[in-house]
Amino acid sequence: MKLTVKQKKFADEYVKSGNATQSAIKAGYSKRAAYQSGSENLRKPQIKKYIEQRMAEIESERIMSATEAVQLLTSIARGEVKETVVVATPVGVETTEKEADLKTRITATKEILKRYPGSDKLAEQQLRKAIAEADILEAKAKELQGGGDNQDDMLRGIADSLGGVE
Repeated sequence: MKLTVKQKKFADEYVKSGNATQSAIKAGYSKRAAYQSGSENLRKPQIKKYIEQRMAEIESERIMSATEAVQLLTSIARGEVKETVVVATPVGVETTEKEADLKTRITATKEILKRYPGSDKLAEQQLRKAIAEADILEAKAKELQGGGDNQDDMLRGIADSLGGVE
C-alpha cells in the first residue's frame, strides 16, 4: 500500500526531528489531534517501513565505504591532502597548509597495501625503500639540529636525497 502525501510528509518530518506530534503538525494534521495522529502513524506498518528505509539510507550515506577509505588513504599517500597547521610567529599566530609528512604518507601506503594482500613484490620493495629513505632523512635532520661544522654538506646531502623521493 502506498503512502498518502500527508503520511509521506509526516514520515519525512519524523526522520528529521524524531518528534511525532510536531511531525504531524508540519505534515498538515490538526494541532488538536496531532499527538494522536502522530502516535497512530508510527504504528502503521507501511509508514514504519518507510521511516526505517529512510533511516537506513541516511545512515549508509554517513558511513564511509571501503572504497572511500582507500581513496582517502591514496590521496594522503600521494600528498594531495593538505592539513592546516598553526604556526607561532614573532607577531602572533599564522595558519598554513601543508601536505602530510613522509611518515604519514608511508603509513597511508602501508594501510592501502594491507587491503591488497596479493600486491606485487615491486610495490613492497618501493615501500621498503621509501621507509629507509625516511629513516635516513630523519637521522640527518636530528644530526642537523645538534649543529656542527658540516651542516652545509649535510644540507646538500639531504637535498640530493629529496631529489629521488617524490
